[in-house]
This record gives sequence, structure tokens and C-alpha cells, in this order.
Amino acid sequence: MAAMEARVEAISRGEAAELIWLLEHPPLYTAGVSAKAADLLAPDRFPVFASGRGGQFTYHGPGQRVAYVMMDLSRRGRDLRAFVKGLEAWIIEALASFGVVGESRCDRIGVWVLRNAGGQPAREDKIAAIGIKVRRWVSFHGVSLNVSPDLEHFAGIVPCGIAEHGVTSLSALGLDVGMEAVDLALKAAFQGIFGPVVDTPPPCGA
Repeated sequence: MAAMEARVEAISRGEAAELIWLLEHPPLYTAGVSAKAADLLAPDRFPVFASGRGGQFTYHGPGQRVAYVMMDLSRRGRDLRAFVKGLEAWIIEALASFGVVGESRCDRIGVWVLRNAGGQPAREDKIAAIGIKVRRWVSFHGVSLNVSPDLEHFAGIVPCGIAEHGVTSLSALGLDVGMEAVDLALKAAFQGIFGPVVDTPPPCGA
């Protein structure tokens, strides 16, 4: 968080370029500004961090690709709603490269997969969460895409405050996809929506 905030300040002053930071966290829960204490079902299971981003509780851990997006929205129309829709479109496009149909919903943020199993009623599971914060029109925090995390770890929270839908991952959908392939798909999809990128070292040694 300190590294993100320092980069956001530098971007807002025109002293640094935008940055998309890809990483994996150890198992932990983060609380957004709308998090409800009752939605933290197992408070002693993993470390819990107050993140300051939008949204409620979410889980991060191995097998999940986190992408922190530090982008100058002053150059991109200053339209927060359109920016979030762009982030959803980014993940949907990346998922499509693996044959997965991701969808957005007008009443809840994130990317969802419609699942049909054994003649049971169809259900929607979240495969990617989005939670951002904007300071002086520079975004930070970002998205998390479930590649092959231990989905049971989500049981310690009500993910994003939504109890009526579950979570899924590429692995749970039967896809054996490595993180390198996911990163390549994310990079290609990002460039199609937000413009070209260049590889750069992370802002700290994470």
C-alpha cells in the first residue's frame, strides 16, 4: 500500500508513469471502506488489512493474480464508471482467450461466470473482484483474478458482501492455466482496451 500511494503521488505530480503491478499475496483478507464486521466470519484465520479501497471484504492468496492499477484518469476522461467498466472488459477479454465467458452485471461490480452443473439450476460465481480508490484522479488498488487459489479460503468472509453467489477460478472450471499464460492474456487484453504498455520493474521487491 505504501508503494502504491507513493506511486500515485508521483503520477499526480507528473513525475512517474502509470503502472500496472501484477503480484500474488500470501493468504490474507482485505477490508474495503464498506466492509461490515459481520461479514468477517473467521477473523483469526488469516491476517486482516484495512485497505482503504472501495468495496467490502475480499480474499487474496497464492494462485490469485492481483493487478494493482495506478492510472491517470485525468488523461482518460475522468469518468469513474467508465473506468470500472473498462476494468471489467479487460478481465472478460482475458478470460475469453481461455474459452471462458465472463460477464459483468449492472447491479454488482466484478466479473461473473454462469455455471450449469448436473442438471441443477444455473448459478453465477465470481471469478474476478474489483476494488479501486481514486486520489486526485489517479487510481490505485485494482482487480484480482482467481486462477488456482484455494477457494475454501473464501469461506472465512462473505466475499464482497454478496452471500447469494459463490466464487470460482480457472482451475475450478477445469482449466490448467499457469500464471505466466494468464499474465500474457492480461497484457494483450489490457493493450486492446487501455493502450500500449512496456515492461518495467515492480515498485518494491514484492
